[in-house]
Amino acid sequence: MRQTATRGASCGADRDAKLGQTAGAKGAKIVKPIRLAEPFRAVFYAPFYVAEQRGFYARHGVTVTRATAGDPTRAAEALLADQADVAWSGPMRMIMMRAADPGCPLRSFCAVVMRDPFMLLGRGANPGFSLKDLPKLRFGSVKEVPTPWWCLQDDLRQAGVDPDALARVTDETMAENADAVAEGRLDVAQMFEPFATRLEAKGGAVWHRASDRGPSAYTALYATAANIQRFSAEFEAMTRALADALAYVYAAPAAEIAASVAPLFPDVTLAELTHGLARYQAARLWPETPHFPEAAFTQLRGAMKTAGVIAREPSFSDCVDNAIVTRALGR
Repeated sequence: MRQTATRGASCGADRDAKLGQTAGAKGAKIVKPIRLAEPFRAVFYAPFYVAEQRGFYARHGVTVTRATAGDPTRAAEALLADQADVAWSGPMRMIMMRAADPGCPLRSFCAVVMRDPFMLLGRGANPGFSLKDLPKLRFGSVKEVPTPWWCLQDDLRQAGVDPDALARVTDETMAENADAVAEGRLDVAQMFEPFATRLEAKGGAVWHRASDRGPSAYTALYATAANIQRFSAEFEAMTRALADALAYVYAAPAAEIAASVAPLFPDVTLAELTHGLARYQAARLWPETPHFPEAAFTQLRGAMKTAGVIAREPSFSDCVDNAIVTRALGR
């Protein structure tokens, strides 16, 4: 069944502080303190946490207070209500909101996750698996966020498979689906880290990596056009900090990255973090620079169109501001 957008924002230091608060980082050169909205905690967001935990923001003279919104819609609502200055989320939000309202003031910039972090896992190795096998299997898709399914259903269509033909469980969490696979109640499920690593420890195996698809716009910063102008110096400093973080996540061993971000993942073991980050390093999940690749945007927009989420297709230039990155990096 094709999906339509459900709840969404309308266009019309405690590191987990409540949205709307600001705080200064000791020793940082403060221009204007920036309130950054995090949608939810996830391992694949590692470069954002690296920039914070290793002091890259402070190194570039900007004070950033991160607050967890709880989900991507709340993060967008916080921006539009002036409870946050900038947020990170999937560019799907800009595409969806611009498709509904061409005057929407939100723009994406500073690419951080440009491949799909989700995987399909089943019980035991299955080296001959292909997406054409899914209609024969009991399959659990991601409940928590829509983009993984939108992209997978587009992959299925390109493989000649009707997504509506799947025996798909849609109302269970990734953790619940992982348990169902381990217990034999599902054949295969869609998930990201650390759930994939945890299922592997129970006899599961990765059957399909969505990152193999190639460029896919998963996460970037975004803000209103007014804030992009108001905080241009601060956002450029944040971009330089995130460029450092992107370089670091490929230069450093996964164990070192895991140790850096571990305080933000109290419920994930260091071994699970290390394994998951090593997997994402190998998948080249993060771009080498924060320049937003148009190919990644085009893939996501096309998937949203085939999923029935958008009726019109806003352009790359409507949704993305790469000029900030060019100014920040001088290239």
